[in-house]
Order: sequence, then C-alpha cells, then structure tokens
Amino acid sequence: MIQVEPKVRGFLCTTAHPLGCLAHVEAQRQVVEQGFDRGQHPLLPAGPEARPTKVLIIGGSAGYGLASRITCALGYGADTLSVAMEKPARGVKPASAGWYNNFHFEQIARQKKLYAESIDGDAFSDTIKQQTIATIKAHMGEVDLVVYSLAAPRRTVVTESGEQRSFSSAIKPIGQAYSGRTIDTKSGTLTDFHLESASHTEIEHTVAVMGGEDWYLWMKALSDADVLSANVKTVAFSYLGGDMTKAIYGAATLGAAKEDVEYHCDRINRLLGESSVAQPLAQSPQATVAVLKAIVTQSSAAIPSLPLYISVLYKVMKQKGLHEGCIDQIVRLFQTGLYPDGRTEGALCQMDKPFRFRLDELEMRADVQQDVARLWSEVDESNLHQVTDVASYQQDFLRLFGFEWPSIDYQQAVEVAL
Repeated sequence: MIQVEPKVRGFLCTTAHPLGCLAHVEAQRQVVEQGFDRGQHPLLPAGPEARPTKVLIIGGSAGYGLASRITCALGYGADTLSVAMEKPARGVKPASAGWYNNFHFEQIARQKKLYAESIDGDAFSDTIKQQTIATIKAHMGEVDLVVYSLAAPRRTVVTESGEQRSFSSAIKPIGQAYSGRTIDTKSGTLTDFHLESASHTEIEHTVAVMGGEDWYLWMKALSDADVLSANVKTVAFSYLGGDMTKAIYGAATLGAAKEDVEYHCDRINRLLGESSVAQPLAQSPQATVAVLKAIVTQSSAAIPSLPLYISVLYKVMKQKGLHEGCIDQIVRLFQTGLYPDGRTEGALCQMDKPFRFRLDELEMRADVQQDVARLWSEVDESNLHQVTDVASYQQDFLRLFGFEWPSIDYQQAVEVAL
C-alpha cells in the first residue's frame, strides 16, 4: 500500500488514485440515477428500439465515453462492452485512471446483474476489432448501439501490401501561424504559445488519427460479422466551437478531422441502409454525430487556448445557470436525442443537420459568447482567478485522475493493485 499523489507534467497527470476514481464514477452514477427515477430503471417505452439494451463503447473508459456507458447501464439497464487502451497497476505504480474507472464501473454494473466487460488494447487495430466481435458473439449476441468516443494521439494501420503505416496528430492552425494564451494545467498560470501553420502531411495525419475512418471501419467490421441488430444506432462525439476557438480548432487541423467524421457518418448511414442487418433509412439516420460543449477532459487539456477558454466559459455559464458537466450532457443527449422518451421536460435536442445533434447550443448562445469574449479581453495574470473559473478547471482536471474528491483522505496509503 502506498500514498498516491497527483504528478502533473504538462497537460498529463501520470498517476491515478484508485479510490478517487471510484468517487469519480459514483458522482456520475448519482447524476444518472437522479435523471432516471433515482436508480429505478425508467418507465421505458415499448419495444427494444426505444432504448439501448446491448452497447459497445469504443473509448469507454473516460470522458464522454465513460459517461455514455454509465448512462446506458444505470439509466437503461443495458449490457455494455468497452474498448480502450488502459494499463493495470504494476508493483507500486498505480493503474491508469481509465483502468480504475472500468474496474469500479464493472463492480457496480455486475451488482445490478448487468453484463459489463472491458477490452484493453489498441482500438485502431484489426486484432482488437476481431477480439471485440468474438466477445460480442460469445456474450451479447449482437449490439443495438455503438458509441464511438476514441481519442488518441497516434494511429497505426496495416496497408493492403501488409506494411504498417503510423500517423501522429498535430494540433495546429491551417493557413497561417497563430500565437495565443493558455493556462498551464499544473500551475494554474497564464502562458503564451506560438504554433506554426500545419503542413499538408500534418493535416493528413491528424485527419487519419482523429477523423472518422476508424469509426467507419468499426461499423463495417461489425456489420460484416453480423453482430449489429436491425435497429442499431451509432453516434460519434464532436466539437465545433465558435469564433473564440476558431483559429486553434474549427479552422485548424482538428476542424478538418471533425469534418472527416461527418463525411464518414454519411458513409456509415449508407452502409447500414444497404446492409441486410439493418432496416432501410426512414425518417432518421442510424448514424449520428453529437456536437458537445467544451468541458475539461484529458484531450481538451492538450489543446492550446482551450484551458483558458474553458475557464472563462465555466465562469460565464455558471453565472447564467447554464453550466453542464460531462455526464449532464450525455444524459440530455440520450433522453432528448438518441432515445427521446417523451417524459423529459423541454423540447427535443436541437439538430442543425439530419444527422447532427447540437448539445453545445447553450455554449454557443450569443450572450454567452459575447460575455466570454469580453472577459477574454480583460484577463491577465493579476486578475486570472477573478475573471475566470480556473480553480474549477484545475479541480475538474485532477478529478479525472481521482484527486480533489472531498470524500477521500489522500494522506492514507491505498492498495493500487485492485
């Protein structure tokens, strides 16, 4: 047993607290249970097509993927299988936060007599795809929802000639260099940065890693293996941003990758529409993209400018009573978008394209963006903690790794090998 402390390097935390990760999962569990009749499965509409029952989450160990898994299992009573590259504890070195998240979630799900397993490995690889298909056939039969929430800096593919080709993403502007400010995650101070314009190769690589091709390959492999139900749905998560983040996101390599996700969403809809395992497309597409709001994740911490933007955004949205966290966004997506049950107050989730949900509509409200822009222009090192909510940003970041939870005594030694 050892005492586990956070070790932050750049935008990464290299340690995770096993009991803190349980607190992280439990906090999301409480939100789901409150949204679904306090732990009792909701009065579900008739017919399996009205709710998820067997769910595959690609990238289900953290962030929006983990929130989706918790929502599906504890809100709808669904069996879940997650695929993610996580690491168990080794000696006195803690496991990755995602590994602990999976462990604790599975304990909760199994107590409710739900199937819940995780496959640790490279979700981009054909080997893991085939292992996942074999697991579905053996334990689930088929799946009726596929959530694609994969975030990784690199991807390796095998070409038709059998050679391996590796791609590495580059977070850069397109067309011209960009200089800006961000928040150092460890110190909570303002720092300057400068990025040169992305090369054609860097754009290509970023699209290959963060675009939609792998999502399409997953759906094709699952379809070919006949493990998709006739009423299958699939959703990928995205972010668009507004003028404040355009230079580093919307009009940058990340924006190109998100456009590629939508291109492949259309390909998946055509694939499922033509497949013998799926019904022809009717009024709504089977593959959708959910554009979500900016929140603190391991991925967003790596994007220059976004930590500062999120800190200002949190300040504004909390003051206006509009703030939603990761789990709040996902519960709303499921209840008003993917599986609207008619009992949720308010209108259905907004859609600006036949296949695209907009869960960022509150962030993109004109008054919100105007206030964010005003505070952005005012912030400096002397007023950072008054103008922004940097304290919440840092706390939310550390909570991803099991730290900063008030219920945990971090002075106590814990067993890291669960």
